[in-house]
Amino acid sequence: MATVTLLACTPEPEKLVAAAAKLCYSPSSIETIREGLTEEKTSSFVQMLAEIGHESPIEHASFTFGIEGVSRSFLAQITRHRIASYSVQSQRYVAEDSFAYVVPPEIEAIPEAKEEFLAAMREDQAHYERLTALLKEKHREELLREGKTEKEADRAAEKRAIEDARFVLPNACETKMVCTFNARSLLNFFSHRCCNRAQWEIRDVACQMLALVREAAPHIFEKAGPPCLRGACPEGKMTCGKAAEVRRKFGGEV
Repeated sequence: MATVTLLACTPEPEKLVAAAAKLCYSPSSIETIREGLTEEKTSSFVQMLAEIGHESPIEHASFTFGIEGVSRSFLAQITRHRIASYSVQSQRYVAEDSFAYVVPPEIEAIPEAKEEFLAAMREDQAHYERLTALLKEKHREELLREGKTEKEADRAAEKRAIEDARFVLPNACETKMVCTFNARSLLNFFSHRCCNRAQWEIRDVACQMLALVREAAPHIFEKAGPPCLRGACPEGKMTCGKAAEVRRKFGGEV
């Protein structure tokens, strides 16, 4: 399953946000905006921003995560959140020999479904390896004719081969990434992806991320999570109908 690590974040993120907000609402100079920002006053500034909906100062705080054990399907979802930065392990440059994969819990729970899934993964691996070998041999011969040494031809041929062989790999194929969000983008991310209606894999990652940033910046993320924590569910007829349960979950441990 997915593992999320908070690799880095803005030092004293809430104090930085409070300093930026203080500059907006007082005659303070750049040299003095951090003066007097006790923990109490910092909390007060952050709370005020939430109450009046002034979210731009929150963008000055950023958080960088390491995420591993997730599928390429997850990758397609998280990169829809465009105000973020992503570095993903490449299938073009990294060969997927005996590739790892994510098994959905619903498939894991049914022995026959799991057996079918594992058979598909073995078949995909066999096709990937066969395609890689066929393409590598073709490219190797071409490169040798161009005057490359055997070592140079082997290295370049493999890179060219896996570039096309990867097309047979499944959405289940595991990947890993480093991603950076500013705090405002994270609040939006948590609103969408901690919701019960979010797909299970990205919801799990989002909840792990929220638990980590709550430790680093508890006031900024105090009310973070699905929209039903802050009012009525906006999903209408598509609501999960479990708002009370969700509120209990996010009011305590994420």
